[in-house]
Amino acid sequence: MKIATAAYPLDLFDDWNAYMAKQRRWVATAAGAGADLLVFPEYGAMELASLAGDAAADLQGSIEAVSDRAEQSNAVLSDLAQEFGVHILGGSAPVRDGDRVVNRAPLFGPDGGLDHQDKQIMTRFERDEWGIAGGGPLKLFDTALGKLGVLICYDSEFPLLARALIEAGAEIILVPSCTEALEGYWRVRIGAMARALEGQCVTVMASLVGKRPELYAVEENTGMGGVFTPPDMGFPPTGVLAQGTLNQPGWTYADVDLAKLQRIRADGHVLNMTHWEEQGPRVVSPRRVVLT
Repeated sequence: MKIATAAYPLDLFDDWNAYMAKQRRWVATAAGAGADLLVFPEYGAMELASLAGDAAADLQGSIEAVSDRAEQSNAVLSDLAQEFGVHILGGSAPVRDGDRVVNRAPLFGPDGGLDHQDKQIMTRFERDEWGIAGGGPLKLFDTALGKLGVLICYDSEFPLLARALIEAGAEIILVPSCTEALEGYWRVRIGAMARALEGQCVTVMASLVGKRPELYAVEENTGMGGVFTPPDMGFPPTGVLAQGTLNQPGWTYADVDLAKLQRIRADGHVLNMTHWEEQGPRVVSPRRVVLT
């Protein structure tokens, strides 16, 4: 398959038609390059708040503006996924779910299928300032392209979440991300690359990029697209299958052969996925040694 992962800049819109035109432009570009799976970043839907005017710069106003438009936005992306025959992970959004707000990324199939993945573990900003809560459980998406999981940004920095997906059968883990500074980008990238190593899987990182001071919580964004693999036979020795240019908007593309992944899981130079269980007996009671 060919994967397209976005370095996505946020825009301000005068009307709904302008928003739809941008989504069509981005999807058409990736599909025209032969992509089968398109990955947009965390909080990519925050630009919907611009349709509410001054509410975009306000804490609660931005949440309500985006959440109120999430279903309508999903309909746009679902139609595009069907029209272009692609799978799309849409930009995540703060969405009201009962009495809480969650960070939710929608996933669309080419035949009209729609589901979502909620972020599991909130950053300090999300929980302390924005009041966003951890959402529903992790999901494994069984698609025509393969078995997909989603770890939204900070979630990729926690190996047990990825391990749960790997044990459920995940071959590709999508990592939509929103990071303000370079160190945040590298925290998520290091996490994504570590999860590819541990789980002998492919991880796909998408990023918000650029400055948009008019939009609350996403005023400044740093990152680029990247596709990471185990550094083993058949894959790059660096584990970097593809990467974009820092803070340069656009798609980054990578061709992924899951047959290669299955070969290294069965008979790679190392067998991290299989040998994971050997950690258990060795970490229960570390011996304390006093060294003088």
